[in-house]
Amino acid sequence: KIFNMKLKSNIGTADRTFRLILSIILIIFFYTGFLPGLSGVIALIVALLLTVSSLLSYCPIYRLLKLNSIF
Repeated sequence: KIFNMKLKSNIGTADRTFRLILSIILIIFFYTGFLPGLSGVIALIVALLLTVSSLLSYCPIYRLLKLNSIF
């Protein structure tokens, strides 16, 4: 049953764009050494989560909070 779940989009275009830009910034900060060590790894994980959520147009946290950024 888990694999039959359909994700209803809850992230709008502006939100998706913001998430992708923030992901790129976090990745750049890591690779330039601005965020070294553990903080850099955390930044990469956050960047991955932001990228995946923007590509899927779905955010599970938004769903829990009953938010929707689609206008």
